[in-house]
Amino acid sequence: MSNEPSDLLVLTRDVEAVLIPAEASVTLKAGNQVRLVQATDTHFTVRLNSGMARIDRRHADALGPAVARPAGEAEAPGAVDEEMVWKQLRTCFDPEIPVNIVDLGLIYDCRIAPQPEGGGAKVEVKMTLTAPGCSMGEYIKMDVEQKIMSIPGVSETLVELVWDPPWNQNMMTEAARLELGLM
Repeated sequence: MSNEPSDLLVLTRDVEAVLIPAEASVTLKAGNQVRLVQATDTHFTVRLNSGMARIDRRHADALGPAVARPAGEAEAPGAVDEEMVWKQLRTCFDPEIPVNIVDLGLIYDCRIAPQPEGGGAKVEVKMTLTAPGCSMGEYIKMDVEQKIMSIPGVSETLVELVWDPPWNQNMMTEAARLELGLM
């Protein structure tokens, strides 16, 4: 499954979800229609009539049989390289913007440090947000941490939000600007 918006889905059963950005728990009822906005390794973001919600990946069956596990998941442990980390970062999205955080230009730095005595690798990321008051900041930071920790061989991660230099639209890739209609 891609991270592209999809057609309407009908919930096959009641499912627990978390409203975005309120972080309030809610039960979505079987038969309700939702629009899939994003699918990640850990959760789905769906658009409801009244906003958006996050559904944990373990409840994928509630979204129907057409919802499959996203491609690109690391399968076997090995040495962690920067390409693996960047690939994983490209699966992170601001739920309010349909472009990954790498193409948005939110990642300022990524470093990998092997830990002593085969203890895995520590990954450090410096990132920003589109605005300092972004209500999804902690959610995005947590998503980045979880995605990096899911890479085989990563034993520790540190994600730091930074504000210098301030983010601006020129930091986006051309593809991101095109996707958002800014070209």
